[in-house]
Amino acid sequence: MRFLVRERLLGIGDDYWIEDDRGNKVYLVDGKAMRLRDTFELKDAQGRVLVDIRKKMFALRDTMVMERGGEPLATIRRKRLSLLRNHYRVALADGSELDVSGRILDREFAVEYDGELLAVVSRRWLHVRETYGVDVVREDADPALLIAVAVCVIHLADKERDD
Repeated sequence: MRFLVRERLLGIGDDYWIEDDRGNKVYLVDGKAMRLRDTFELKDAQGRVLVDIRKKMFALRDTMVMERGGEPLATIRRKRLSLLRNHYRVALADGSELDVSGRILDREFAVEYDGELLAVVSRRWLHVRETYGVDVVREDADPALLIAVAVCVIHLADKERDD
């Protein structure tokens, strides 16, 4: 499944749609303005909240926390030792981990579970500015989770660059 993300210059309060490969609006990233911490909601086309995403208030490293239905889903933070590429670790609530690595700021990275590719985020196949694709490789993968992961790591990398 391939999704098209037409991001704006991601500021808090910005909303943007994510479309499927047929041009249908599938997910809405709803940025929440006027909050003490960075907060987003990933909603389906009917407006139901699928994943709540927020920045953890007190953490040594920038950390994003995701919840689904009020229950913890995942915690995302940058790996400590990542000299050549951007690496982020996604600790899922069930104890498993996803590895995100690549050129995050260039929107060229992969999401893997235990060495197996789950999704590829890329601008390569697109020619529209401020647009990238999320290609969910595995059929049994959760596209909403993988899109939320992409939104989180891009947000963290952009904030780190700006700081």
